[in-house]
Amino acid sequence: MGIHYDYKSTKSAKLMEKQAKRERKLAEKKAKRLAKEGHKKDEKKEKVLDASKPITLDFLTNPNKE
Repeated sequence: MGIHYDYKSTKSAKLMEKQAKRERKLAEKKAKRLAKEGHKKDEKKEKVLDASKPITLDFLTNPNKE
């Protein structure tokens, strides 16, 4: 009988611990994912066209040429 009394009295505390552990793991995963994506975003910068320069046929046919 003592086991059942103990289970009911500690059930809410155990559930709160499980939820806190789950949230902590999700936060760690999110931080890790954001750290990885942050480095990729820095490397991939979009080139912005200069408004003062005209767009030529050479630029349209070969945009990789600088």
